Amino acid sequence: MCFWISYQIIAAETHVRYTGMVNIAAEKIANTIKGMERSANNVFDEVTKQMDTPDAVINALRSKSDLNAEVRGYFAAFEPNYFPEMGRWFEPYVHQADTTGEYSVRQVGSARHNYFKSEWYVRAKEAKHALWSEPYYYYDGTSISGHYTTFVKPIYDAKGKLMCICGADMTFEWLAKELAEMDEMNKENIMMSKYRMFRDLDFYTVILDHDGTCIASPEGKAASTSDEEVVSDLTEGKYGIAKMVVDDKPSTVYYGPIKHIDWSIAIVVPQYDNLNPLLVVGGILLAIAFIGFIIIILVYRKVKYAETI
Repeated sequence: MCFWISYQIIAAETHVRYTGMVNIAAEKIANTIKGMERSANNVFDEVTKQMDTPDAVINALRSKSDLNAEVRGYFAAFEPNYFPEMGRWFEPYVHQADTTGEYSVRQVGSARHNYFKSEWYVRAKEAKHALWSEPYYYYDGTSISGHYTTFVKPIYDAKGKLMCICGADMTFEWLAKELAEMDEMNKENIMMSKYRMFRDLDFYTVILDHDGTCIASPEGKAASTSDEEVVSDLTEGKYGIAKMVVDDKPSTVYYGPIKHIDWSIAIVVPQYDNLNPLLVVGGILLAIAFIGFIIIILVYRKVKYAETI
């Protein structure tokens, strides 16, 4: 009975510990994403005011491109032949250079990069409101190739006609760093470590897309899933707990939604780390039981000895 009660108490404490961490991490990531949206909208508003010429659009993109250091680049992808002199594809892209951190401008729209068929362009045009794209890999043989997600917003003229889709590109590098920093902070947190209950705190945090794909994680770690129940929860933005094997280790995964975007935070905890408190408590209870048994035997022998006198 004592062991069962101890198990229930430790299970409840573990649940509260990690679901609380999921909520805190989700809120932190959501706030960062909202900050990116605000800075992106400031750039998009500036572009909307400068639609007279291609150069004016480029200058508008450059004027506020340093509002958020985590945004890799800003662009305006125009409808076909919006500026006749620029041809069918006109997509000026202001982006950070890898070596200097300064911003440069490129015209990336072309038959090779036919952005009219890109998922982010099609979805934003159909939705008629701002949204985040699905994660994707962009490659053009240059330094801006990589894995991205993009915050996009359709821009309309006074008559309600679509002029362009503006976008802000974000790589997943900053997310991986932020996740690693959050894990380190949680492990060093006095309130967390004071009552670790014999745990090694060998957990880590990842971000999952709605299809179960791991899109950001600390370096060298990942935790994708194809479990139908988990993927259903991720798609519907639900909280949950799942048992799965991650990196050949039986683990418990605690997950929950991130507001404003179709992603979820997941904390991966090896099962041995969750079992450590129970094993220690079980050992203590066995030791107490053994000592009690020895005491009973000694008392019994004394009583029997006393009866013989």
